[in-house]
Amino acid sequence: MARQLKEAVVLITGASAGIGKAAALAFAKQGAKLLLAARRRDQLEEVAAAVRSLGGEAIVAETDVADRQQVQSAVNTAISAFGRLDFLVNNAGIGYFGLLEDTPIEAIEALWAVNMMGTIYATQAAIPLMRKQRGGHIINIASVAGKRGAPGNSIYCATKFAMVGLSEALRVELHGSGIEVSLICPITTSTEFFEASSARSKRFHPPTGPMQTAEKVARAIIRCARRPRPEVIVFPPARILVLLNVLSPRLADRIFLGLRRRLFRGLDDR
Repeated sequence: MARQLKEAVVLITGASAGIGKAAALAFAKQGAKLLLAARRRDQLEEVAAAVRSLGGEAIVAETDVADRQQVQSAVNTAISAFGRLDFLVNNAGIGYFGLLEDTPIEAIEALWAVNMMGTIYATQAAIPLMRKQRGGHIINIASVAGKRGAPGNSIYCATKFAMVGLSEALRVELHGSGIEVSLICPITTSTEFFEASSARSKRFHPPTGPMQTAEKVARAIIRCARRPRPEVIVFPPARILVLLNVLSPRLADRIFLGLRRRLFRGLDDR
Protein backbone atom coordinates (compact mmCIF):
# COMPACT_ATOMS: atom_id res chain seq x y z
CA MET A 1 0.00 0.00 0.00
CA ALA A 2 1.29 3.46 -0.92
CA ARG A 3 2.09 5.74 2.00
CA GLN A 4 0.14 8.96 2.35
CA LEU A 5 2.29 12.10 2.45
CA LYS A 6 -0.31 14.48 3.84
CA GLU A 7 0.99 16.03 7.08
CA ALA A 8 4.38 14.29 6.61
CA VAL A 9 7.34 16.42 7.75
CA VAL A 10 10.01 16.76 5.07
CA LEU A 11 13.43 18.43 5.29
CA ILE A 12 14.97 19.21 1.90
CA THR A 13 18.51 20.55 1.52
CA GLY A 14 19.37 22.62 -1.53
CA ALA A 15 15.70 23.60 -1.67
CA SER A 16 16.12 27.07 -3.19
CA ALA A 17 16.33 25.94 -6.83
CA GLY A 18 16.52 23.04 -9.24
CA ILE A 19 15.59 19.55 -8.05
CA GLY A 20 15.22 20.73 -4.44
CA LYS A 21 12.67 23.37 -5.37
CA ALA A 22 10.78 20.99 -7.66
CA ALA A 23 10.70 18.37 -4.90
CA ALA A 24 9.39 20.94 -2.40
CA LEU A 25 6.51 21.86 -4.70
CA ALA A 26 5.77 18.20 -5.40
CA PHE A 27 5.60 17.40 -1.67
CA ALA A 28 3.46 20.50 -1.14
CA LYS A 29 0.87 19.15 -3.58
CA GLN A 30 0.67 16.09 -1.35
CA GLY A 31 -0.05 18.29 1.69
CA ALA A 32 3.35 17.84 3.37
CA LYS A 33 4.96 20.11 5.94
CA LEU A 34 8.34 21.35 4.74
CA LEU A 35 11.57 22.62 6.21
CA LEU A 36 13.43 24.22 3.30
CA ALA A 37 17.20 24.51 3.77
CA ALA A 38 19.71 26.30 1.53
CA ARG A 39 22.10 29.24 1.58
CA ARG A 40 19.97 31.74 -0.37
CA ARG A 41 17.25 32.95 1.97
CA ASP A 42 15.52 35.18 -0.59
CA GLN A 43 15.00 32.25 -2.95
CA LEU A 44 13.97 30.00 -0.07
CA GLU A 45 11.27 32.47 0.89
CA GLU A 46 9.97 32.42 -2.69
CA VAL A 47 9.82 28.63 -2.66
CA ALA A 48 8.09 28.69 0.73
CA ALA A 49 5.46 31.07 -0.62
CA ALA A 50 4.87 28.76 -3.59
CA VAL A 51 4.54 25.78 -1.22
CA ARG A 52 1.90 27.58 0.83
CA SER A 53 -0.02 28.53 -2.31
CA LEU A 54 -0.26 24.81 -3.10
CA GLY A 55 -1.67 23.94 0.31
CA GLY A 56 1.53 22.86 2.03
CA GLU A 57 3.22 24.28 5.11
CA ALA A 58 6.77 25.60 4.91
CA ILE A 59 9.42 27.23 7.03
CA VAL A 60 12.91 28.13 5.89
CA ALA A 61 16.33 27.69 7.44
CA GLU A 62 19.24 29.53 5.85
CA THR A 63 21.80 26.72 5.88
CA ASP A 64 25.25 26.02 4.52
CA VAL A 65 25.34 22.22 4.57
CA ALA A 66 29.15 22.31 4.75
CA ASP A 67 28.72 23.64 8.31
CA ARG A 68 27.72 20.84 10.71
CA GLN A 69 26.25 23.19 13.28
CA GLN A 70 24.04 24.90 10.70
CA VAL A 71 22.77 21.52 9.50
CA GLN A 72 22.01 20.43 13.07
CA SER A 73 20.20 23.72 13.60
CA ALA A 74 18.04 23.10 10.52
CA VAL A 75 17.06 19.65 11.81
CA ASN A 76 16.32 21.11 15.25
CA THR A 77 14.13 23.78 13.62
CA ALA A 78 12.08 21.12 11.87
CA ILE A 79 11.55 19.28 15.16
CA SER A 80 10.68 22.49 17.03
CA ALA A 81 8.18 23.55 14.37
CA PHE A 82 6.55 20.23 13.52
CA GLY A 83 7.46 17.80 16.30
CA ARG A 84 8.94 15.09 14.09
CA LEU A 85 10.91 14.38 10.91
CA ASP A 86 9.51 11.83 8.46
CA PHE A 87 11.65 12.47 5.38
CA LEU A 88 15.15 13.80 4.86
CA VAL A 89 15.97 14.63 1.24
CA ASN A 90 19.73 15.15 0.89
CA ASN A 91 19.78 17.16 -2.30
CA ALA A 92 22.29 20.00 -1.84
CA GLY A 93 25.19 19.72 -4.25
CA ILE A 94 27.70 21.69 -6.33
CA GLY A 95 29.98 20.84 -9.24
CA TYR A 96 33.30 21.75 -10.79
CA PHE A 97 34.43 21.08 -14.35
CA GLY A 98 38.02 20.39 -15.35
CA LEU A 99 40.83 17.88 -15.34
CA LEU A 100 41.74 16.54 -11.92
CA GLU A 101 45.33 17.73 -12.34
CA ASP A 102 44.10 21.29 -12.94
CA THR A 103 41.51 21.39 -10.17
CA PRO A 104 42.46 23.59 -7.18
CA ILE A 105 42.51 21.71 -3.91
CA GLU A 106 40.15 24.34 -2.48
CA ALA A 107 37.55 23.39 -5.11
CA ILE A 108 37.98 19.70 -4.31
CA GLU A 109 37.51 20.37 -0.60
CA ALA A 110 34.42 22.52 -1.28
CA LEU A 111 32.75 19.78 -3.35
CA TRP A 112 33.49 17.18 -0.71
CA ALA A 113 32.23 19.44 2.08
CA VAL A 114 28.91 20.23 0.38
CA ASN A 115 28.12 17.05 -1.53
CA MET A 116 29.31 14.44 0.91
CA MET A 117 29.87 15.94 4.36
CA GLY A 118 26.59 17.85 4.08
CA THR A 119 24.82 14.55 3.46
CA ILE A 120 26.61 12.92 6.39
CA TYR A 121 25.86 15.81 8.77
CA ALA A 122 22.14 15.78 7.97
CA THR A 123 21.88 11.99 8.08
CA GLN A 124 23.69 11.72 11.42
CA ALA A 125 21.38 14.36 12.86
CA ALA A 126 18.24 12.68 11.50
CA ILE A 127 18.85 9.02 12.37
CA PRO A 128 18.48 9.31 16.19
CA LEU A 129 15.22 11.21 15.74
CA MET A 130 13.87 8.66 13.27
CA ARG A 131 14.92 5.79 15.54
CA LYS A 132 13.00 7.41 18.40
CA GLN A 133 9.96 7.74 16.13
CA ARG A 134 10.46 4.14 14.95
CA GLY A 135 10.34 5.25 11.36
CA GLY A 136 11.53 7.66 8.71
CA HIS A 137 12.91 7.80 5.21
CA ILE A 138 16.26 9.17 4.05
CA ILE A 139 16.32 9.96 0.33
CA ASN A 140 19.74 10.74 -1.12
CA ILE A 141 19.92 12.52 -4.48
CA ALA A 142 22.99 11.11 -6.17
CA SER A 143 23.45 10.82 -9.95
CA VAL A 144 24.17 8.36 -12.72
CA ALA A 145 27.60 10.04 -12.38
CA GLY A 146 27.82 8.07 -9.14
CA LYS A 147 27.55 4.85 -11.14
CA ARG A 148 29.98 5.66 -13.96
CA GLY A 149 32.62 8.38 -13.89
CA ALA A 150 32.74 10.93 -16.70
CA PRO A 151 35.73 12.99 -17.91
CA GLY A 152 35.94 16.56 -16.67
CA ASN A 153 33.78 15.67 -13.69
CA SER A 154 36.10 13.51 -11.60
CA ILE A 155 35.58 15.14 -8.21
CA TYR A 156 31.81 15.49 -8.62
CA CYS A 157 31.65 11.83 -9.67
CA ALA A 158 33.75 10.84 -6.66
CA THR A 159 31.32 12.56 -4.29
CA LYS A 160 28.35 10.87 -5.93
CA PHE A 161 30.04 7.45 -5.86
CA ALA A 162 30.57 8.08 -2.15
CA MET A 163 26.88 8.89 -1.72
CA VAL A 164 25.97 5.64 -3.46
CA GLY A 165 28.24 3.64 -1.15
CA LEU A 166 26.94 5.44 1.93
CA SER A 167 23.34 4.73 0.96
CA GLU A 168 24.00 1.05 0.28
CA ALA A 169 25.71 0.61 3.65
CA LEU A 170 23.00 2.53 5.51
CA ARG A 171 20.24 0.35 4.08
CA VAL A 172 21.80 -2.63 5.82
CA GLU A 173 22.84 -0.76 8.99
CA LEU A 174 19.28 0.50 9.50
CA HIS A 175 17.48 -2.69 8.53
CA GLY A 176 14.72 -3.43 11.03
CA SER A 177 14.73 0.09 12.48
CA GLY A 178 11.78 1.31 10.42
CA ILE A 179 14.05 3.78 8.63
CA GLU A 180 14.12 3.47 4.85
CA VAL A 181 17.11 4.62 2.77
CA SER A 182 16.68 5.35 -0.93
CA LEU A 183 19.00 6.52 -3.66
CA ILE A 184 17.77 8.67 -6.56
CA CYS A 185 20.08 8.77 -9.60
CA PRO A 186 19.10 11.39 -12.21
CA ILE A 187 20.87 11.99 -15.51
CA THR A 188 21.72 15.51 -16.70
CA THR A 189 18.92 17.72 -15.41
CA SER A 190 17.78 21.07 -16.74
CA THR A 191 18.68 23.33 -13.80
CA GLU A 192 21.17 26.09 -12.98
CA PHE A 193 23.74 23.43 -12.04
CA PHE A 194 25.84 23.65 -15.21
CA GLU A 195 25.84 27.44 -15.18
CA ALA A 196 26.84 27.62 -11.52
CA SER A 197 29.45 24.88 -11.85
CA SER A 198 30.99 26.45 -14.93
CA ALA A 199 31.14 29.82 -13.15
CA ARG A 200 33.35 28.38 -10.41
CA SER A 201 35.45 26.37 -12.87
CA LYS A 202 38.22 27.26 -15.29
CA ARG A 203 36.26 26.05 -18.30
CA PHE A 204 32.67 25.86 -19.50
CA HIS A 205 31.15 22.39 -19.55
CA PRO A 206 27.97 22.30 -21.64
CA PRO A 207 25.25 19.79 -20.77
CA THR A 208 25.77 16.56 -22.72
CA GLY A 209 23.56 13.63 -23.59
CA PRO A 210 19.85 13.29 -22.87
CA MET A 211 18.33 15.71 -20.39
CA GLN A 212 15.38 15.62 -18.07
CA THR A 213 13.49 18.27 -16.12
CA ALA A 214 13.74 18.85 -12.39
CA GLU A 215 10.00 18.17 -12.24
CA LYS A 216 10.54 14.66 -13.62
CA VAL A 217 13.10 13.96 -10.91
CA ALA A 218 10.70 15.37 -8.31
CA ARG A 219 7.97 13.00 -9.47
CA ALA A 220 10.41 10.10 -9.04
CA ILE A 221 11.17 11.30 -5.51
CA ILE A 222 7.47 11.41 -4.64
CA ARG A 223 6.87 7.92 -6.04
CA CYS A 224 9.81 6.65 -3.97
CA ALA A 225 8.51 8.42 -0.86
CA ARG A 226 5.13 6.76 -1.27
CA ARG A 227 6.50 3.34 -2.21
CA PRO A 228 10.11 3.12 -0.93
CA ARG A 229 12.68 1.58 -3.24
CA PRO A 230 16.40 1.06 -2.60
CA GLU A 231 17.43 2.78 -5.82
CA VAL A 232 15.78 4.74 -8.63
CA ILE A 233 17.51 5.51 -11.92
CA VAL A 234 15.21 8.23 -13.16
CA PHE A 235 16.01 7.82 -16.89
CA PRO A 236 15.50 4.08 -17.54
CA PRO A 237 17.84 3.84 -20.58
CA ALA A 238 20.71 4.94 -18.30
CA ARG A 239 20.52 1.48 -16.74
CA ILE A 240 22.16 0.18 -19.91
CA LEU A 241 25.23 2.34 -19.28
CA VAL A 242 25.36 1.25 -15.64
CA LEU A 243 25.15 -2.42 -16.62
CA LEU A 244 27.67 -1.98 -19.44
CA ASN A 245 30.14 -0.41 -17.03
CA VAL A 246 29.83 -3.45 -14.75
CA LEU A 247 30.18 -5.99 -17.54
CA SER A 248 32.76 -4.21 -19.71
CA PRO A 249 34.44 -1.13 -18.22
CA ARG A 250 36.78 -0.96 -21.24
CA LEU A 251 33.84 -0.61 -23.64
CA ALA A 252 32.27 2.04 -21.40
CA ASP A 253 35.61 3.89 -21.49
CA ARG A 254 35.45 3.98 -25.28
CA ILE A 255 32.05 5.63 -25.15
CA PHE A 256 33.39 8.38 -22.89
CA LEU A 257 36.52 8.92 -24.97
CA GLY A 258 34.38 10.77 -27.51
CA LEU A 259 33.14 13.09 -24.79
CA ARG A 260 36.72 13.63 -23.60
CA ARG A 261 37.82 14.69 -27.08
CA ARG A 262 34.99 17.21 -27.38
CA LEU A 263 35.47 18.72 -23.95
CA PHE A 264 39.27 18.83 -23.87
CA ARG A 265 40.49 19.59 -27.36
CA GLY A 266 44.28 19.83 -27.43
CA LEU A 267 44.63 17.70 -24.32
CA ASP A 268 46.78 15.13 -26.09
CA ASP A 269 49.14 17.86 -27.34
CA ARG A 270 50.43 18.60 -23.85
